[in-house]
Amino acid sequence: MMKQFFYILFCLSVASSFAQKEKHKLREGNQSYFGGKYQEAEQYYNQALKEKSNYAKANFNLGDAYYKQGKYSEAITQYDAYVKSGNNKDTISKAFHNLGNAYLKTKSYNQAITAYKSSLKLNPKDEDTRYNLAFAQKKLQEQQQKNKNNKEDQKKDDKQKKDEKKDQKDKGDKKEEQQQPQMSKEEAQRMLDALKNNEQKLQLKKKNKDENATKQNIDKDW
Repeated sequence: MMKQFFYILFCLSVASSFAQKEKHKLREGNQSYFGGKYQEAEQYYNQALKEKSNYAKANFNLGDAYYKQGKYSEAITQYDAYVKSGNNKDTISKAFHNLGNAYLKTKSYNQAITAYKSSLKLNPKDEDTRYNLAFAQKKLQEQQQKNKNNKEDQKKDDKQKKDEKKDQKDKGDKKEEQQQPQMSKEEAQRMLDALKNNEQKLQLKKKNKDENATKQNIDKDW
């Protein structure tokens, strides 16, 4: 639940209204806001801030206009500006509440919790803020558990991919072993015998060659 707190200005006269332009723009912005024209309200509040940059009332209401449009980052900036410049305890508490809501929308649960706690320090009896604080704490726990589960799932996926890669390598090595020709003892013996016969033939051929060479040398006529 969003805390809506507006500074509705009742102008005493047309003259005083135009004498202070920022108040006039603030009033126009409020009218647009209550009419559901949040973008138009945003423009009026910004015009009021151009007239008076530290206009706390315009900062607060501009934050609400941003929030209604789903511009949560901009709303955070405005509520933060208000809590730093505002001097009304009640409205600062409401600004912290809305700041927590904006953080909640962006799933920044730690920041939301901090904002809600700041609001409760100023107004401990605010049950809406207490409820939102409990909700933000629950969402933070769910987020942390989800992150933990994602990390564990990632580790499992990495291990599975590593095991699959290892299995593929082992299967490839085994396939290569199976593709190598197998030889019986008899075939191996025949190959050895053939190698021996070839060796003996080579030695015999070499011996005959050497003898012929010797014979030719002896018979040569010097």
